[in-house]
Amino acid sequence: MTDDVLTRLSATIRERRNDRGATMSYTRQLLHSGPEHCAKKLGEEAVETVIAAVAQSDAALKAEAADLLYHLLVLLELRGVAFTDVLSELDRRMGQSGLAEKAARQER
Repeated sequence: MTDDVLTRLSATIRERRNDRGATMSYTRQLLHSGPEHCAKKLGEEAVETVIAAVAQSDAALKAEAADLLYHLLVLLELRGVAFTDVLSELDRRMGQSGLAEKAARQER
């Protein structure tokens, strides 16, 4: 279910990028603001998620986590990185020791 929701959201973000309607959506504004701005927004959402995780309610954490995922998907779209490629990378890592995978990344 979760990856289905994220896949649909990713598709909606892609559609917004190409939408030439009269009103500009928030998503389209983000996509047109450039990677630096989108990366900054992602960082802000990450900090807000951390704060919610250590000092706020479960409801606040859920809301901030949702914002974080949304902004990550926007940044991926802006950079032309397909969400399905991210899912494939996660799938590739499944069944592998997290410590071994991290060590392999450090060797690159």
